[in-house]
Amino acid sequence: MHAVCAASKSTHTMTLSTFVASAAALTTLFPTPTQQTTPNEEPLFPATMQEEDTRLHGTGHHHGEGGSRPDDHAPIGVMQDHVHAEGEWMVSYRYMQMDMAGSRDGTDRVSDASVVDPAGFGFMVTPTEMHMDMHMFGAMYAPSNTLTLAAMLPYVDVQMDHVTRSGAQFRTSASGVGDIALAALLTVHDAESSHVHLNLGLSAPTGSIDEEDQTPASMGNDVQLPYPMQLGSGTWDLRPGLTWTGLNDSWSWGAQALGTLRMGRNDRDYSLGDRVDVTAWAAYRATERVSISGRLALGRIKNIDGADSDLNPGMVPTADPGRRAGTRVDALVGANALIGGAHRLSLEFGYPIHQDLNGPQLETDFVGTIGWQFSF
Repeated sequence: MHAVCAASKSTHTMTLSTFVASAAALTTLFPTPTQQTTPNEEPLFPATMQEEDTRLHGTGHHHGEGGSRPDDHAPIGVMQDHVHAEGEWMVSYRYMQMDMAGSRDGTDRVSDASVVDPAGFGFMVTPTEMHMDMHMFGAMYAPSNTLTLAAMLPYVDVQMDHVTRSGAQFRTSASGVGDIALAALLTVHDAESSHVHLNLGLSAPTGSIDEEDQTPASMGNDVQLPYPMQLGSGTWDLRPGLTWTGLNDSWSWGAQALGTLRMGRNDRDYSLGDRVDVTAWAAYRATERVSISGRLALGRIKNIDGADSDLNPGMVPTADPGRRAGTRVDALVGANALIGGAHRLSLEFGYPIHQDLNGPQLETDFVGTIGWQFSF
């Protein structure tokens, strides 16, 4: 058990200005090269972006990092949004952050006091805040122009603050490798101004579902943590989907629908709820090397099937498998920047504009992603 400091929520929540400053600092690692030519050499950069697209990929709508537009890729918060040209590799890193505070039941906010009030929801403990950092390492390879393979390895660090009915405060935490995601992206339509591919994904249960920590009731012993504090699902999960993108001289756009289907229960006799994620975005190419974007994202998840017998669903809402379902809509803005030709730095952040939760559940306050991509 970790004592909760008197510091306010802002002490562990990255502010928007700090988030943007972190992205700006990354750009100094990849200075834009000075264009130099000799009479017998091609310019380091082509006269137009369209010329470079045609040189690299012909007239097809491939989205390899070698492509010349900053908006060749979706906003950095979208995964598996693009394919690559035959023989091309891409490696990537994303830092993702999510902050949650306060509880919600349906679309209404509810106080911490009402969650632990015997005349209210009647729990002994309620979460008050949750902070999650995720480091996502990715790789993509295209064995052909119609097939791109992808793999993603997450490292998760999560902390949750609580208050008991008696007013005692405490914090639990967990960190480690999450579930590895594998995918095959199969092109079904590829034209100069539009592209469609199937997302054929699979998630492997590499993340722990046995995370423990101490609580005021555990008498100094480590006990099983509730469902949101676990690092993985414990099940093999199918992740089918469809992605569509398009572009013209100044704009690009796209939409993606992904499902997560749990394949049976894990060794703790439960499975997380199936979920659907749908997103749509548009990006404007502000300069030859910078684009700005806007995006809407809808996520809907079902309740947990089964239950972990080591958890008491009457103790805290996060231990109740019937209080995990919900729907959330986020509005996000972002930017992509090409640095030095082969590097891409990206930033995206946003806030929920609608939350309908089978609560009481912690509501989400902020989501953000900073990323780097490099292809060769």
